[in-house]
Amino acid sequence: MYKSAIIAVSGGRARGLADAYQHIRRGKLLAVSTRQRGKLDEFGEQYGVAARYTDYREMFAKEKPDLVHVNTPPNVRLEIFEAAEAAGIPALIVEKPLAIQGEDYLAVRAFAESRPRVKIAINHQLHFHPRRQRLQRLVSDGAIGDLRFIEASAGMNLAYQGTHALQAIGAFHPEGRVKSVFGQAAGAAGLADTSKQHFAPDQSLAAIEYRDGLQALLRCGDNAPRVSADRPINQHKRIAVYGARGFVHWTMWGWETLIDGARQSGGHAYDDEDIRGQAAMTEAMFDWLEDEKAVHPLHLGSALRDFSIILALYTSALQRQVVEFPFVPPAGLIARLRAAL
Repeated sequence: MYKSAIIAVSGGRARGLADAYQHIRRGKLLAVSTRQRGKLDEFGEQYGVAARYTDYREMFAKEKPDLVHVNTPPNVRLEIFEAAEAAGIPALIVEKPLAIQGEDYLAVRAFAESRPRVKIAINHQLHFHPRRQRLQRLVSDGAIGDLRFIEASAGMNLAYQGTHALQAIGAFHPEGRVKSVFGQAAGAAGLADTSKQHFAPDQSLAAIEYRDGLQALLRCGDNAPRVSADRPINQHKRIAVYGARGFVHWTMWGWETLIDGARQSGGHAYDDEDIRGQAAMTEAMFDWLEDEKAVHPLHLGSALRDFSIILALYTSALQRQVVEFPFVPPAGLIARLRAAL
């Protein structure tokens, strides 16, 4: 049985991580860490976790977990990666987004290029939702033919949910290598300083071209289409994938396929899909711990690839031109967006 821990247990996201353990066969949540003692004890009592720490480094040293869920703001992620590597922690699953702008992206990329022993995946549990998995298999098996176009969106901005939409594009086109990005951005409310430091423009749009010729469109924020009028803003993630023989379409509450003229559609309960997706994502990390060849589909390299698209979107919007890949993100993108918007 693998020993698991969580760093930062305030808010609903940590509870989602803990709730998933009722569906996880090979792991048990045995330790938690957060700075505020009151919240730490409240969480520990709710989930029956006796090992509680206000210092995650002490937790690493004393508990020696096999897997740590990192639920912190982006500005301390690299610090935790380095501490986990130094402590010999085998695996991390890290809350999105991986980074915020070019400087932290480049620092994380340098860490990844140092070939660390710690295995890292990003918490994009939607990839493992049972319905998404079925649609992803349909596309990978060729059911809709050669891919022609992908369109993905999220109701919240790029930092809060945009990486979910980007990861969805990659899930349906996993071998895609980006050729260029043409981006636009508007609205500065999401660039205001907050404790979470999830800085991003209120609206963003990117036309993405891959080297195999596939085109994709990404929309995040106020300009994104809404799934239904009565859903809260965080429940408007969707993706549509078009091929020579038809399409598949997924939202947080429903799905649709049209293949060779035959249409099917239906609904699903997001909450049930999400807890099972979270569990399957965690089990996939255990697979990777047991077999070096079973690389987690949400591994750090794939997240770095996705985040480079966000940085290219920002750069394109500021420079008013297409950004060709590969590229090195310029410094100070968030400050420059604040000034421009």
